[in-house]
Amino acid sequence: MKTFALTSALSVASAAALLAGCAAPGPRLAGPDIKSGCESLAGTTIAPERIVWPGLSSGTARVDSATWMTAAPLAVAERGPTPAATITPATPAYCKLLGKIAPVDPKAEPIQFQVNLPSQWNGRSVQYGGGGFNGVLISGLGLLPAQRYDSPSPLAQGYATVGTDSGHQARPGESPMAFALNDEMLLNFAHAAYPKVRNVSVELMKLAYGRAPQHLYFVGSSEGGREGLTMAQRYPQAFNGIFSRVPVINWTGLQFAGARNGLALMDGGWLNPAQVKRVHEATLAACDAKDGVLDRVVADPAGCLKTFDPAALRCTAGQAADTCLNDKQIEAVRTLRSPFKFPYELANGVTEYPGWGIGGEDTPASGPTGGWRAWWTGASAPTLPPAADNGIAWVYGGGALQYFYARDPKADPRRITPETAAARVREVSALMDSTNPDLRAFQQLGHKLIVLEHMSDYAQSGFAGVRYLETVERKLGPRQPAEFMRLYTAPGVDHVGSGAPALADVLDVLVAWTEKGQSPRELEVVEQEAKPPFKVLRSRPLCQWPRWPQYNGGDAVSAASFACYY
Repeated sequence: MKTFALTSALSVASAAALLAGCAAPGPRLAGPDIKSGCESLAGTTIAPERIVWPGLSSGTARVDSATWMTAAPLAVAERGPTPAATITPATPAYCKLLGKIAPVDPKAEPIQFQVNLPSQWNGRSVQYGGGGFNGVLISGLGLLPAQRYDSPSPLAQGYATVGTDSGHQARPGESPMAFALNDEMLLNFAHAAYPKVRNVSVELMKLAYGRAPQHLYFVGSSEGGREGLTMAQRYPQAFNGIFSRVPVINWTGLQFAGARNGLALMDGGWLNPAQVKRVHEATLAACDAKDGVLDRVVADPAGCLKTFDPAALRCTAGQAADTCLNDKQIEAVRTLRSPFKFPYELANGVTEYPGWGIGGEDTPASGPTGGWRAWWTGASAPTLPPAADNGIAWVYGGGALQYFYARDPKADPRRITPETAAARVREVSALMDSTNPDLRAFQQLGHKLIVLEHMSDYAQSGFAGVRYLETVERKLGPRQPAEFMRLYTAPGVDHVGSGAPALADVLDVLVAWTEKGQSPRELEVVEQEAKPPFKVLRSRPLCQWPRWPQYNGGDAVSAASFACYY
């Protein structure tokens, strides 16, 4: 692969001339002292007109620090919020740039960014998406979502990498949603921060390497997945290829549905851990063998939803409570798996949020990685105000209703409904929801999009991606999306990639499709131990929706023993 050595940076005066559009000598050859060249980028400013997109405004960007980082080896921690988070991949020598884009509103916070420039550049960049409500600067140094644990990071592969906090910082003792009370900070979180940071990073690459990147990629998961889809919909020119894992597509629908699911657990509807386990085991008994092998994975979640009725677990006289469900608990499970319907259209004509999938209910709740106990039921029934051991969906959903829709931190989320806050709901939906099916501009530019849904994801519904693909097919025609878009579904996998095989180097697939026209079909995903030598425990085909993997005979831990069928 051709690489370009990092050059000495221009002087501040030359940089200013270049950014102003004046003729200025650009770096063409590697400087004699790469470290000094990197450090000279500190203090670089980029004018607002080089940052903004049509309809947006911006302050000036400034590089606060530029540090030459020496190569560092792989490191693995004993614990982390997710398995992937325990791995700090090896990094090459690189130039680390930290900076801020000044706000327009003096009451808003700046957009922080980090740009990492490898000493040997492959001419590409990868911008990482965020997570949750953001508020943390994404370093761009870790593994990508879904990336195999034993593969090198994008930076180690020669990509310039980029991250941002989306324009606000989370602080101890403060709601992670408090930023939404400021209009500019909410706009930045919704969509404006990411193309601004993209433009800043491109200008910095021009200064460092003497040329712009040939191809730009965006990769994100969850909230970051929503950001990726938003880039394809709102800023189709920005990125050549986008990988969006478990994206929060219908953001407004998710918040109201998540709050509804929490309310369903109140007043006798809450399931304790033993009951969650009982539902999980009953689900497997009904559906695990449908793919031809007992592997504790529901391979066909859509079919299983039609097969398994939680009423089969209704308590009978004399039955121990931990082994069965009462009527309110049965109704709570049905609520989780039912769509949330709005009495009017949201942005792009959306009227409902789909119900959640099935399987993986008892995935161990270690941090935010588990099934129901992490995301839905928690360790105790939902409370007002939410408690730390409540399910994350209730904490997030209830908080979003307060800060985004009522804009009142003391509002009772039980009283915030689509009916009582209709105007604000429509306003936020237009800002936040990544549901626009009109991807013609993205398609016409030859750009590519890969979406991956986890079908035992209880943070958001994997069926949201299915519904979105259906709307794209209706808008563009049933065959058009295949030219530029793929939707893969991973059965039995939770929000962050645990529970079943879910790891593949999707960036490589995306690059081959974008740059060489190598259209992807079914892929292969693996499940690995999150410690060296990163042993592969099992593999499966990663099927395009609506196909799902079925066993054909042979080694049950090998993808070669399965094929994708309808």
